[in-house]
Amino acid sequence: MEYNKVIVTGANGLLGVNTVIELLESGYNVTGFLRKSDRFVDINHKNLKLFEGDITNIDALNKAFLNIDVVIHTAALTDQNLLSYENYRKINVEGVKYVLEACKKNKVKKLIYVSTANQFGYGDLKSPGNENTQMKYPFTSSFYCQSKTEATDYLLSQKEEMDVVIVNPTFMIGAFGTKPSSGKIVLEGMKKRVVLCPSGGKNFVNVRDVSKGILNAMKYGKSGECYLLGNENLSYSDFFIKLRSFTKRKFVIVPMPDALLRWLGLMGDVLRYFRISTPLSSVNIKLLLTNNFFSNEKSKRELKLKYNPIDTGIKESCEWFYAQPKNKF
Repeated sequence: MEYNKVIVTGANGLLGVNTVIELLESGYNVTGFLRKSDRFVDINHKNLKLFEGDITNIDALNKAFLNIDVVIHTAALTDQNLLSYENYRKINVEGVKYVLEACKKNKVKKLIYVSTANQFGYGDLKSPGNENTQMKYPFTSSFYCQSKTEATDYLLSQKEEMDVVIVNPTFMIGAFGTKPSSGKIVLEGMKKRVVLCPSGGKNFVNVRDVSKGILNAMKYGKSGECYLLGNENLSYSDFFIKLRSFTKRKFVIVPMPDALLRWLGLMGDVLRYFRISTPLSSVNIKLLLTNNFFSNEKSKRELKLKYNPIDTGIKESCEWFYAQPKNKF
């Protein structure tokens, strides 16, 4: 099936911006759906228009989705300091239901939903997690992961009524981290002389590869299927060593004792008990101590996706942050 008109929700996020650029370069007519257009990066293109709206506003969604072929839903609440599941559920679950409702009403041909790799169970280097492994602790206790999983389950229950494909990125690195979100780990090395390093690890992926994976999911993705979009499984220490190759100042990497991190997590739990917002918690600390590794074999096989070395994403992220006048290094 041929598609022409595509809308990207959350268009001013790291993945949203890169997906908009990838779509434009591939010849699509693109609408960026976002809350405030003045925060969008400086992209001028005859095939791009911006639509201001909120994904919890069904009227705004219906107006935006009129005559659209494909909806790419990247918008999500990702903050790690919120105190209750309901804080996440309003955007990450109820918002998804509104998006699906608007897709159906406007006869959208396909919905690409961006979930998270952590709705699946991680593995180790010898046996990384895949689309068939069950979510594991500590991610089962993460409000964010719970909300993305609930939204995914809901969409998959609707696959007979809507052509919906789920993509599940791992930890994305690259340019246009305007907030920043995942780019904070890059800024750590760019701004500091000493970087404190936890003992765990992640699967890292160039955000541009995720954007290409989304476009390939439009072409090759099967309705009701999930696709992990990830690349290199690295310890945090190995990641920071790579990052140090691209920073102007060569920072020192200092391992943080697990016991100290666990104590900080307990202190965060106490603060949260008294309704004080903080990213510290026992669950969030456990995330940093986990080797959160995944396989990308299904996306390479079924989406025909080729991945670039994560070094490329790190380099592009550093170049982006160095070019921003507001950053002081």
